[in-house]
Amino acid sequence: MKPSRRKFLKTTAASAATFQIVPRHVIGGPGQQAPSETYGTALIGCGGRGPGTHSTMCRGLNTKLVAACDVQKNRAEGFAKKSPDAKIYTDFRRCLENPDIDLVAIATPPHWHALISIAAAEAGKDVLCEKPMTRFIREGRAVVEAFERYKRVFQIGTFGRFGASRSNNSKLVHKIMRSGVLDPNPCVHIKKGGLKIHQWSGRPGLPPQTPPATLDWDLYCGPSPFKPYDGPRVGGTHRGYWDYEGGGLCDMGQHHFDPMQWIHGKDDTSPVTIEAYAPPAHPDVTGMWAWVELTYADGFTFVMDSNEWGPRYDRKPQKPVRPDLLTPEQLDKVNAQPDPEPLLSFAEAVQQRKQAGGHPEAAHRAACILHLANLAIRLGRKLQYDPDKEVFINDPEANRFIDVPMRSPWHL
Repeated sequence: MKPSRRKFLKTTAASAATFQIVPRHVIGGPGQQAPSETYGTALIGCGGRGPGTHSTMCRGLNTKLVAACDVQKNRAEGFAKKSPDAKIYTDFRRCLENPDIDLVAIATPPHWHALISIAAAEAGKDVLCEKPMTRFIREGRAVVEAFERYKRVFQIGTFGRFGASRSNNSKLVHKIMRSGVLDPNPCVHIKKGGLKIHQWSGRPGLPPQTPPATLDWDLYCGPSPFKPYDGPRVGGTHRGYWDYEGGGLCDMGQHHFDPMQWIHGKDDTSPVTIEAYAPPAHPDVTGMWAWVELTYADGFTFVMDSNEWGPRYDRKPQKPVRPDLLTPEQLDKVNAQPDPEPLLSFAEAVQQRKQAGGHPEAAHRAACILHLANLAIRLGRKLQYDPDKEVFINDPEANRFIDVPMRSPWHL
């Protein structure tokens, strides 16, 4: 019988704890860097969150900016103006050829996250990537596979799970959930508001405009369909277009559900049923919705209540995971478990050549929560999902959104 992904992850985690292949640059040597020395960095996507993402990546490490890359050259030049030796690029492929780069911060719109992350891993770079991790589900699995193959470090650009992992209450909830004693699990976590649904809704039907002379519009579109340029498709408002992201749900959702996923022990799986209350979705832009309910195989439920449109969610009450839900025998089983391993920061993971706290599998599973929610909104019906095979069950229409074709010549 084929082992489940959960069993595989547990096995590989145990193996990793006893055996590590350590790259030469970790211990030093001719032409190599030791952890105490300087790491060369690059920022790809220099507007918006870019400078902050690069600063976060460098925290706890000795670094030097080697390269700045953006499809708007003036933004790369602006970011690198205090680093006169840094090279300027408009094409990430040329940037990643630079052998002096060790660490890459990715802060492009999400339709580029997967391809740039994979290319960076192939080039031997470690990556801190802005959220959401990817634009669709198959991209996320490809990122996971690439970082496993090339033994590079990946950290998603949201960090709430680190604080959660230091909370005694959160660690207890994590142990209860991982123990499996609550099966079926009646607990429900409801996120009310805070997802910026209206703020990041798109604007359909705008007249085409001429792209700014400083913008490589074809490269900006990249793997997404080539559409006529209009102003809201770039900058922060790109979030409102399905071609580039998934609205406020994807933008803010990974901040909230990434730590909740760790707390509730779901880093290696995804919901199995997804249902939404929303008006008909526009094919090109994100819009308003009321709520989404996502239930896992054990019965545990995440709920997103937008608090911005339509009726409030009232199907299930909030019910936190608590020790008083357990019998004495169940509590003994939970207490017998070891505490979860401390989560490594990006800097610690780079120096120790171990998995970061926001590693690819966890980041992918958190992004899947958001993608599944958006697909229930877009399709307007209840969905059934297989979290091991990562496909919808007997649903060809929904499965078309698992692996969205990329515009030539781009591909996974």
